[in-house]
Amino acid sequence: MRKAYHDELDRIAESLVDMTHLAASAMSRATTALLDADVHLADSVITADADIDAQREHIDLLSFDLIALQQPVATDLRVVVTSMRMSSDIERMGDLARHVAKVARLRYPNSAVPPELRGTFREMGAVAELIVEKTGSVIAARDVETARAIAREDDAMDRLHRELFEQVTSKDWPHDTETAVDVTLLGRYYERFADHAVSVAERVIWIVTGEWGDEADGSHEDAEDADASPAT
Repeated sequence: MRKAYHDELDRIAESLVDMTHLAASAMSRATTALLDADVHLADSVITADADIDAQREHIDLLSFDLIALQQPVATDLRVVVTSMRMSSDIERMGDLARHVAKVARLRYPNSAVPPELRGTFREMGAVAELIVEKTGSVIAARDVETARAIAREDDAMDRLHRELFEQVTSKDWPHDTETAVDVTLLGRYYERFADHAVSVAERVIWIVTGEWGDEADGSHEDAEDADASPAT
């Protein structure tokens, strides 16, 4: 019985790692769809988001069953409860990739990104993919040091987000209001994607140490409302 119990805990962790792979693929493809105005790729990202949602539901069901049947305590209970919170964070990362894809589809056959900002969004996509890949490694290995390093990766995303904001609000902004809105929303989606990865990393630190890391100030806890998208 104990072996089966720990096998179930391992299955939850493996499912979380699988979710990070799906989220990484979604954001990578959404970025390509955005930059290339590829409506078919954008549609595939939007459709595939259901797979991430299904993984979250699977993790929640496994977690509920463990709590009901095994009544875990101490560290094991912390693992189960925190895993449900992590699956929620990763599911929202998938939602944010879907939002990016929706903007790409909305502006097709044109690109929502002005030529001078393509490099910035390409870099934001690369940072987002790197962060979520590291997040999967952190979950699999419960690597506290790498978890803390993810916050530094997030600093790079924050810097890119600030650069976008400065350009959009500059008096020399050469584009129309619609483009400004698109760029502002897109920048926010990438920034929130990275924030959720930091939140997952902080939860791993809590599982291992029982304490929140230095970066855990609650700023990533209210992400649900901030992730809502007006894109259609």
